[in-house]
Amino acid sequence: MTDDAGQRPPRLAVVVVTHQSSAVIRGLFESLPEGLRGTAWQLVVVDNASTDSTVALARELVPGARIVQMGRNAGYAAAFNAGVAAADRFDAAMVVNPDVRLGPGSARAMYRELGRAYGATRVGIAAPRIWDGDGNLAYSLRREPTVARALGEAVLGHCAGRRPALGQTVFDDLAYRQITAVDWATGANLLISAECLAATGPWDESFFLYSEETDFALRARDRGFSTVIVPDAGVTHLGGQSSGEEVGNAELSPRLWSILTLSKVRLYRKRHPWPAAAAYWTAVFLAESVSAALGRPHGRRAMAALLRPSKVELG
Repeated sequence: MTDDAGQRPPRLAVVVVTHQSSAVIRGLFESLPEGLRGTAWQLVVVDNASTDSTVALARELVPGARIVQMGRNAGYAAAFNAGVAAADRFDAAMVVNPDVRLGPGSARAMYRELGRAYGATRVGIAAPRIWDGDGNLAYSLRREPTVARALGEAVLGHCAGRRPALGQTVFDDLAYRQITAVDWATGANLLISAECLAATGPWDESFFLYSEETDFALRARDRGFSTVIVPDAGVTHLGGQSSGEEVGNAELSPRLWSILTLSKVRLYRKRHPWPAAAAYWTAVFLAESVSAALGRPHGRRAMAALLRPSKVELG
């Protein structure tokens, strides 16, 4: 996407959703000037009822930031929607986790791809290449959920993605070294064109946490907008603290894993008739049963959540 007649830099609404994020947010703010270089950006911090110093730090470190306090832990999608609604007019909206550090020029590199023709679609969502806190490539690209992929992951685990029909995660290194269209990308950092947002609608607030970016990307694809990775845009994602919960080694806690499990089942049910949704639930339950049988608390917690979803604590 190019600037209007080359006369002005692109206007970006940078939406940061926080919850107990004081330990990590300073590094994000310090990375913004270089990461957003060449754009006219507005920072909107949407806080989900933090009780630490997150809001005070935002006001201190970025005095011009617009602060939206939700008054409760409303979930990620609801907070992102509130941030978009609070922003001034923009050409694209960036969602960025508080534990992300933008690489120099990353936003402008992503913006350049928005609106480009990609096959029969236009690019509506741009994702960066993500590195973890140790400098390793994070495999952040995903395929659409299917029953076969849920079964593949139940049997083969995370590495099932090395076979495209059997897993969601894209492990092909080449896909991360060139502009590649994918079904969706993890939502630690995404840039979404205003056109795509207007056509697709707000993020679905029935997803408290996880799968909201998947749902949006698939709905955008339904409307002719693709998601691509932009290798020239590099960011670091520390992992584990965007939700305000210490989990260690960027691995989700059992509580968060149970929320993730319910969210992906809800997403599949939203997009498919009940027989297929029942098959998907069964495949996911099988995967968690295997995990539980191996003594992993994540599997036990997820099984309980699948059997009694109303008992899962969200906020």
